[in-house]
Amino acid sequence: MNDVCGLILAAGQGKRMNSKYAKVMHALKGKPIIDYCIEAAQGVTDDITVVVGSNREEIEDHLSGKVKLCIQENQLGTGDAVKSAVELLPDSGTVLVMPGDVPLIKQETIKRLLTYHRNGGYAVTMLSCIMRDPSGYGRIIRDTSGNVKSIVEDRDASSEIKLIKEINSAVYCFDAQCLKKSLNMIKNDNDQGEYYLTDTIAIIGDMGRTIGAFIGDACELSGINDRVQLSGLEKEINKEIVECWMRAGVTVIDPDTTYISAEAKFGRDIILKPGTIIEGSSVIADDAVIGPYTRIDSSSVGHGTSVTYSVMWDSSVGENCTVGPFAYLRPNSHVANKVKIGDFVELKNSSIGEGTKVPHLAYVGDADIGSGVNFSCGAITVNYDGKVKHRTKVGDRAFIGCNSNLVAPVEVEDRAFVAAGSTITDKLPKDALGIARSRQTNIEGWVTKKFKDQEV
Repeated sequence: MNDVCGLILAAGQGKRMNSKYAKVMHALKGKPIIDYCIEAAQGVTDDITVVVGSNREEIEDHLSGKVKLCIQENQLGTGDAVKSAVELLPDSGTVLVMPGDVPLIKQETIKRLLTYHRNGGYAVTMLSCIMRDPSGYGRIIRDTSGNVKSIVEDRDASSEIKLIKEINSAVYCFDAQCLKKSLNMIKNDNDQGEYYLTDTIAIIGDMGRTIGAFIGDACELSGINDRVQLSGLEKEINKEIVECWMRAGVTVIDPDTTYISAEAKFGRDIILKPGTIIEGSSVIADDAVIGPYTRIDSSSVGHGTSVTYSVMWDSSVGENCTVGPFAYLRPNSHVANKVKIGDFVELKNSSIGEGTKVPHLAYVGDADIGSGVNFSCGAITVNYDGKVKHRTKVGDRAFIGCNSNLVAPVEVEDRAFVAAGSTITDKLPKDALGIARSRQTNIEGWVTKKFKDQEV
């Protein structure tokens, strides 16, 4: 829709968030609040301007190159915010104005609002809703014909007006020409000393133009003023996502303790146990079992794999693997099929070949481990020399004994064995046994001599 431009107001200080960060940059389901509003507006236009003010550097850094930006130097109300962007607005067509803190609003709702606006031939159409408790919201005043006369802010409303349940969502479609003309006529003679965008409604009505109000879903129009409201919306969105995946074939044992990001993807017949957190663009394949109390962030889990009491991020695990309990897969860890990553195992920037077992109490960092390897209890790759990280390579079907140290850069070739307790610093050839430890020496009677006058 080439004749529509979007204007998103994000200059508010968000004092009730009690934060050093801009309100619209607080995360909801893993992404800033402002992103949801931009995505909603993109349903009708690609020409979007965001008005910024307080903490603008943070917002500008995030939105640079994505939308147009303008600055409201002084926060003197919503009318002043729109005035600050007036030079970026067209002289004709439709201007969509919306706040930057209504993340639940849907593209379809914006499209319906615009259609209603056009079909009615209105100079301005607002998105309204009916609220059980309208406290704090501007009330919509209609005439006897049902047309909108004005909007009265809650702080300026009489006791009679406060009984009205229909409220203004602060989402509008304006005729561009009417908007620009009315902006020059608004005044700040109110108890806040601010320029209200809502005052343009009565002004446009006095021009003899009709004003419409399209009633939407109150749930979509919930704004965010503090962290309590942010948490409430987080829970509401997560509930919708979890239920959607349950209907698509995912078993969620306890939906109240399961968190799923909007970008995550799932196959069928997956089981998510209590305390499971799936974040980022994670992909979970058919028949996987995740949890309990497991976090997977921006990672993939293959068919039939189980991950228990573990954390993985920016990593991948293949098919029919077991991970955990209490495993930690750090970024760029890639596990092939039929692998066992056991309890208290940490992987970092490493690849693990098919059928390999790292059963417990091991660290594999900056390493390439082949197929069919047994990486025993307490074995570690010593990857850091104090200045540089080095890689370790272990060939197929090698055996790394308990409590061994592989000091990188080093290679253990195919089918080589490392004896328990060894520290390997040189290349271990194929089919060889590497032993790097002192020979045991027994000194008979040492304890008796050492502690002859003490009870041991």
